[in-house]
Amino acid sequence: MDTKKLITGALTVFALFVIITQPKRAAEIVEIGFQGISDAASGIGEFITELVR
Repeated sequence: MDTKKLITGALTVFALFVIITQPKRAAEIVEIGFQGISDAASGIGEFITELVR
């Protein structure tokens, strides 16, 4: 079996397990992830703005 497929499958099973057993915690983790992406995009935007000036 391909290692990549095995790891992907294991992560999928783990994610489903967490979502089913602890939905509130899973939602908090997703929220934190999206907040991090939003902060990174904002930082990149500020960097580009300063480069243009």
